[in-house]
Amino acid sequence: EELALARSWVESVLVEHSTRPKTKSIGRGKKVARPKVTIGTMIETPRAALCANELAEYADFFSFGTNDLTQMTFGFSRDDVESRMMPAYLEAGLLKRNPFETIDQTGVGELVEIAAKRGRKAKRGIKLGVCGEHGGDPESIALFYRAGLDYVSCSPYRVPIARLAAAQSVIGGLKTETK
Repeated sequence: EELALARSWVESVLVEHSTRPKTKSIGRGKKVARPKVTIGTMIETPRAALCANELAEYADFFSFGTNDLTQMTFGFSRDDVESRMMPAYLEAGLLKRNPFETIDQTGVGELVEIAAKRGRKAKRGIKLGVCGEHGGDPESIALFYRAGLDYVSCSPYRVPIARLAAAQSVIGGLKTETK
């Protein structure tokens, strides 16, 4: 209901401004079409992931905020655990990798997969993506590809590795399909 309410607020503003022409003059007699507005939501809590089918009714896209989703799933703050607890967890073998660098496949990753599946079941054409550190991590990108996400976003310095990882995921998926 919250997303429906927020969407209605945005749409009411759009209606107020809909008397504007569909194109915009950019000088010298040239015109460009005004962009279509899409409305989406961040999936940053386990509850949002589990309620993705309901959210999809009102959203044109989901953007998975995996840093916050990781914090909420593990129940700890990245700032609080990264310097003290995380090294101890990794050394003791409680975690294989730092879940803020490489997505936790069985917890956070499964929530992403569940949300993607439920969101697409409710709205077939919904766009799904991820933002945050995981968007530039090859292992995480492979999971996002398997989950059916459409895009990843990451910091500029990670774009080359993200593109390579995305290509490798697609090629790996094609190899699996032909077996």
